[in-house]
Amino acid sequence: MRVERLTLDFLAYLELERGLSRNTLHAYQSDLAQLGGFLTRRGVSPLAAQHGDLAAFLSELAAGGKDRAPVAAATLQRKAACLRSFYRHLRREGLIEHDPTADLRGPPKTKRLPKVLSREQVAKLLEQPKGTEPLALRDRALLEVMYACGLRVSEVIGLEVGDVDLEEGMLRARGKGSKERIVPVGRRAVEALDLYRRRGRPPLVGVKVETRLFVNHRGAGLTRQGLYKIIQSHARTAGLAERMTPHTLRHTFATHLLSGGCDLRSLQEMLGHADLATTQIYTHLSAERLKDAYFGAHPRAHMLRTSDARASGGGDDQAPAGAAGGGAHA
Repeated sequence: MRVERLTLDFLAYLELERGLSRNTLHAYQSDLAQLGGFLTRRGVSPLAAQHGDLAAFLSELAAGGKDRAPVAAATLQRKAACLRSFYRHLRREGLIEHDPTADLRGPPKTKRLPKVLSREQVAKLLEQPKGTEPLALRDRALLEVMYACGLRVSEVIGLEVGDVDLEEGMLRARGKGSKERIVPVGRRAVEALDLYRRRGRPPLVGVKVETRLFVNHRGAGLTRQGLYKIIQSHARTAGLAERMTPHTLRHTFATHLLSGGCDLRSLQEMLGHADLATTQIYTHLSAERLKDAYFGAHPRAHMLRTSDARASGGGDDQAPAGAAGGGAHA
């Protein structure tokens, strides 16, 4: 049986029985298409693949090649998870007798703290959409909502007009696995949304029937690519392009809430995390920012780090460890 047919059956199971998101389904479809091409080159049927074949597939991706960069560890972890889920499904369906992914593991995922913006950088970004043109009103509302609510990209572009209650200052977000949650909306975001809904969105939509809140210049619902272009355009103008992705505002939202005293459980609920451990990365991020601020500003902490460096053999020339260094169309 060809991998394409097996993939379609597997994706139908994931969508109908497990309720996985469209983004996850697309990612798994791409992963299995890659696997199919690899196995074809080896002359191996997907139903006859052994542990060594699948391990070789992941190793090839990790190594890269002349025309492709090595795949990141986090992506390899996801691909390994896809293979395990796929072959467990084949075994449940009675198509294979033994699961070749029983001991299959991707490389360890390196824990990197996400990049976040300072309050000053956020203010600079949010002031970029200028004027009263419909696209400027849209962009201002979009940026304010992303920072105010910490939404994922898919949640932002999936917002419908009826999901926002401006009087109550709340919105309904549809997260991973079609799970819904209610998120508060701050005053600045409410004001920007109100202006966009009254004066920005109607001219963009015109006579079209469009339920999604954020639309492009043709009045159709905004896409992931369109949202990315909007963010990048304003980030470049603000001098923040190297630090910015759409997800940066979500990380920034979480970090700023924690540093302002928000408890971890409330933050978990607002972010839509199923596991508290996922939310806890922001406690580490807040701690790192506090340490940087402390050692960069406190004179005796500065001296302590200098003396530590000398004691460890760094000498007088070693620098102190805490010293501080010197409307889009879519």
